[in-house]
Amino acid sequence: MKALEGVKVLDFTHVQSGPTCTQLLAWFGADVIKVERPGVGDATRAQLRDIEGVDSLYFTMLNHNKRSITLDTKNKTGKEVLEKLVKSCDVLVENFAPGALDRMGFGWERIQELNPRMIMASVKGFGPGRYENCKVYENVAQCAGGSASTTGWRDGPPLVTGAQIGDSGTGLHLALGIVTALYHREKSGRGQKVLAAMQDGVLNLCRVKLRDQQRLAHGPLKEYSQFGEGIEFGDAVPRAGNDSGGGQPGAILKCKGWETDPNAYTYFITQAAVWPAICDVIGKPEWKDDPDYAKPAARLPKLGQIFETIEEWTKTKTKFEVMDICNPLNIPVGPILSMKELAEDEGLRKTGTVVEVDHPERGKYLSVGCPVKLSDSPVEVTRSPLLGEHTDEILREVLGYSEEELKSIVGSGAVGDQAPAVAAE
Repeated sequence: MKALEGVKVLDFTHVQSGPTCTQLLAWFGADVIKVERPGVGDATRAQLRDIEGVDSLYFTMLNHNKRSITLDTKNKTGKEVLEKLVKSCDVLVENFAPGALDRMGFGWERIQELNPRMIMASVKGFGPGRYENCKVYENVAQCAGGSASTTGWRDGPPLVTGAQIGDSGTGLHLALGIVTALYHREKSGRGQKVLAAMQDGVLNLCRVKLRDQQRLAHGPLKEYSQFGEGIEFGDAVPRAGNDSGGGQPGAILKCKGWETDPNAYTYFITQAAVWPAICDVIGKPEWKDDPDYAKPAARLPKLGQIFETIEEWTKTKTKFEVMDICNPLNIPVGPILSMKELAEDEGLRKTGTVVEVDHPERGKYLSVGCPVKLSDSPVEVTRSPLLGEHTDEILREVLGYSEEELKSIVGSGAVGDQAPAVAAE
């Protein structure tokens, strides 16, 4: 069976952080019912469209395995339908602006009245405190969570990363919180609130930098290239380029073809345990016994020169040849893979990490599959829903409305293709 089979999720999320969370739950077997504004839907359906009039890849790649119902939550009948959905579901997930659910009349107290077993999960930009009412987007979260201040080159401005650690990263954290709350409910019989703040999620992913902030009080960070260059450290963790975040020094080095290929690079780590093998590979066997190079502490002030020497060797090999040579020797290296190379990787397709999905309007497209693999609960990625595609189905099968009641609901304007006269929250 699917791991979360039987769990019903009321999905009030949009854009990226919330949909990342609910898509994970759907992949694991939960019945995720995405509630959308009639005639409008999730804003990302129309954002960054590559095909006119078709749901964007932004939407399709974040909403697999879900069902869509259109519902005007400001309509009297729409509110009644929503109340019934709350009573019928196990989890409500939202990433509205602060206070939006309360203004809709569905704050935590009301949710508990309707369904004491309901787990109400929220993504917010900040946790309780001075910034809790502020809106946050991906790059704001990266900046407020410590990532940007520690990313980039020492003499350059802070940089955000291409990985969506604010949005998708927080969605991953929220999914864990929801599953934990479901487990707790099995024992307590009660639902609870789950909050994942984007600032908190980014900081959790930056914990090694918080580690280094504390180490600074006891001396320089010797594995940073700045130390070898004789540049003093300030009172905060600096930007360190491509220095390794771990205890083993590492750097991104040019490989054969770098002059014309922007991704002809490898990440090379000078792990202490395999230092003799590194010396042999790069043609410096004398470094194995040289007191200036033999021990990790002796190498730290010379990391810049050491990586320059290693790079002279890597420039004679492709990034894949570097892998072929170093991996059998347990030397940690990794090719810089482009999005094109990842999209075409047969191994990733075989494991379901990259999947091809067929959509009735856009045709076949590639997407990221479930990153977590369960041995007894394999994930099948199905396409994202069209706007309101499952409205009738959900009203009938989930909520049990009769045909006559269904006609009345449709006639009230609570559901359907038209946007409400006053936009819902």
